Amino acid sequence: MAKKRIYEVAKEVGVDNKVVVQKAKELGFDVKNHMSSIDDAQVAKLKGGFQNSAPAEKNNKIKISVSSIRKNEKKQEDNAGSKKPRRHNNKRRQNNDRNHKNRNDRDHSANSGSGKPKAAALLQQFKQKQRAEEGQLNRQAQKAKKEYHEQLKYPKKEQPVNNKKKTNKESNNKKSEEVEKKVIGPKILKPSPARLKKNQPSTNEKPAVKVSIPEPPKEEKRNNGRGKNMGKPGHKGKNQFFNNHSEHSDRSERKHRKNKKRKQEQKPKKQITKRKERPLPETLVYEKGMNAQDIGKLIHREPAEIVKKLFMLGVMTNQNRSLDKDTIELLAAEYGINAKQKVHEDISDIDTLYNKRMEASKKSKNQVKRPPVVTIMGHVDHGKTTLLDRLRHTHVSAHEAGGITQKIGAYQVRLDDRLITFLDTPGHAAFSNMRARGAEITDIVVLVVAADDGVMPQTVEAIDHAKSANVPIIVAINKMDKPGANPQHVTEELMKYNLIPEDYGGDTIFVNISAKTGQNVDDLLQMVLLQADMMELKANPTEMAIGTVIEARLSRGRGPVADVLIQQGTLNIGDPIVVGDTFGRVRTMTNDRGRQVKKATPSEPVEITGLNDVPESADKLVEFKDEKTARSVGEARAQQALQKSRENVQHVTLDNLFDTMKKENMKEVDIVLKADVQGSVEALQQSLEKIEVEGVRVNIIHSGVGAINESDVTLAGASNAFIIGFNVRPTATAKSQAETEGVDIRLYSIIYKAIDDVTAAMKGMLEPTYEEKVIGNLTVRETWKVSKVGTIAGSFVDKGLVKNDAKIRVIRDGIVKYDGEIASLKRFKDDVKEIKQGNDCGLIIKDYNDIKVGDEFEVYEMQQVEPK
Repeated sequence: MAKKRIYEVAKEVGVDNKVVVQKAKELGFDVKNHMSSIDDAQVAKLKGGFQNSAPAEKNNKIKISVSSIRKNEKKQEDNAGSKKPRRHNNKRRQNNDRNHKNRNDRDHSANSGSGKPKAAALLQQFKQKQRAEEGQLNRQAQKAKKEYHEQLKYPKKEQPVNNKKKTNKESNNKKSEEVEKKVIGPKILKPSPARLKKNQPSTNEKPAVKVSIPEPPKEEKRNNGRGKNMGKPGHKGKNQFFNNHSEHSDRSERKHRKNKKRKQEQKPKKQITKRKERPLPETLVYEKGMNAQDIGKLIHREPAEIVKKLFMLGVMTNQNRSLDKDTIELLAAEYGINAKQKVHEDISDIDTLYNKRMEASKKSKNQVKRPPVVTIMGHVDHGKTTLLDRLRHTHVSAHEAGGITQKIGAYQVRLDDRLITFLDTPGHAAFSNMRARGAEITDIVVLVVAADDGVMPQTVEAIDHAKSANVPIIVAINKMDKPGANPQHVTEELMKYNLIPEDYGGDTIFVNISAKTGQNVDDLLQMVLLQADMMELKANPTEMAIGTVIEARLSRGRGPVADVLIQQGTLNIGDPIVVGDTFGRVRTMTNDRGRQVKKATPSEPVEITGLNDVPESADKLVEFKDEKTARSVGEARAQQALQKSRENVQHVTLDNLFDTMKKENMKEVDIVLKADVQGSVEALQQSLEKIEVEGVRVNIIHSGVGAINESDVTLAGASNAFIIGFNVRPTATAKSQAETEGVDIRLYSIIYKAIDDVTAAMKGMLEPTYEEKVIGNLTVRETWKVSKVGTIAGSFVDKGLVKNDAKIRVIRDGIVKYDGEIASLKRFKDDVKEIKQGNDCGLIIKDYNDIKVGDEFEVYEMQQVEPK
């Protein structure tokens, strides 16, 4: 149910807020002030209460009071110094007027027939009375003027002359005034100039006679303006003044005033420009925390007026105090305009900006057909790179270490004057994150499965990535040229993962190919173009560019280099861009064939330079209008990333106290990691941190792209760490510095070899663990007790052998009686180191003599166990 506030009801009824609040309280509503809310039923009841009492309230509101005018009249008469008889007459006149007023009130009440006159009649009576009083006031003003001018003409005969010159007509007027009802307004005897100007005579009366006041007579000038006794200094008549002012100074002062007045008259008076009232806007777009001055500029009103409005609404504030959201909306409602809060768009959030531009491009009318982006995925050594090699007519696999693709590559293939963009994702398990990034930016996934190998773990993972990205899959069963190829078996395995071929009534395209011989490769490309036509892939090349980073690295000669795929718009050389947390201006662009290009259109992969730092893989690329905006956005994002990394520090709490103490006690393998591209750095770091060796953990103290330099060697030497370089080499200076400081640098080109070496190093740092191993069993056949030596046990070696430095355990009736060491071992009379199975021997157990015939001895030793 909609509710209304008290002040809104008051505005509709046309009554003051306080009266409505009081009325609501009388009706029993739970209200406190004009901001309280009531429902529709209470609103109707409250309005009905005001409709019933509307006439009475109107009569109560109209009040005509002339007490203030009477007080002013009495005060002016006292100041004029009137005589006592005149005050007496004035009092008598007041009594007569009061009686006359009472009679009029009784007459009105008798005529109306009710206790109070109607408002319209009372208002008409007030207007008539006001017109009569205005005429009377004008007559008194004329009379006062005449008296004032007569006093100026005859100053000595001021009071007597006035008394004698009173005509019979004036005396009759005076008597009639006493009988008349009292005139509202002061009795002016000596009016001020402002009063004379205000009370001009009406057109019916004669104009007042203008009387000029004569100036006092000037003294005759003698001796060029000097007085009679004026002489030289020191004489008798020196400095004779009149009224403490010299005649010369008075004359110069008058002359100065006259000149000043003439200059003021000559100056053109500046006309005060009236401010034009501008109309209110339809909507007030405000921000939280604005003050009265800010709002005044938006709605074209003075801040003082806004402060007054808020004061009338019960909000005490000033021009500079910030206002909250409710107060601003209340003020807008008071002015009768809408209020809308301004939403600030965070330009540093380029992910949101990327999504907005992508949606706007899809709705644009300037869309054109674009090449499809195809990602080749699959298990290791199933022929993905060989297929791309066949498509591009190059030998990519010959340059890959161990035959494994170590980074994402992007290439374009032309078929029937149409382009197809291919992304080659590595198939090794360590690069699952890179495959996920490849699935996010692709349109079609080509799943390569070896016909002689079948579905493998990375094949299933590739299927999951493609399904999560909601991307159609084309299955390419490779290695059909091999003798053991069984495509039917591969098809049956893939059907378990809901990849049903079209021949079986499904919607998945299956193509049997051979990347090595080129069998059906063109058919595969035709199927890709057919799938792209069904998807109707389009883009808008006229807008600003957006894209995604495929890979990034640090080049020694060119600085940060990023491989990007343009998805919408066109990227030109010199455009300001923001890529992830980095920014810059496009300096150069190189396509997949190594040629310099000036622009990149949608679905075209290019290699760009000009960034201030190396971005991360899968970072978004957004183009801006000017470099200043791009720089501010990039710096803001870098600051946010730094703050986020600081916030990720895990603080010790009671919940993780035990785990933290356990980690502190663990040993660490400190590593400085450098690789050729950012994706390889991420994959290596995640793989090394996942190595599980109990008691040891990997600590990557620094990771980056580019060659191993001097700062890396210095950091490793200070941290007692070793350096792992993946597809990079140390500089000459760094190599000599590492040899001097004894820093170990390990260089790798295959990822699993680096993982194996780090695992071995972690195991080598563990404390040696020992395990008990039984090496022989003996039976006691005879005992001899020798003083100062102890009990000698004559024993027979039943199994294994006995060593003189081994440990021995005494077992009697299946219970261990003692666990100790062998003190002496002899064969006949000679001391020996060991005795093998089937021989007799004599031995003494250290600190133990309770040996009996029939006891069994178990001889064992502690052997070191290799960590797993």
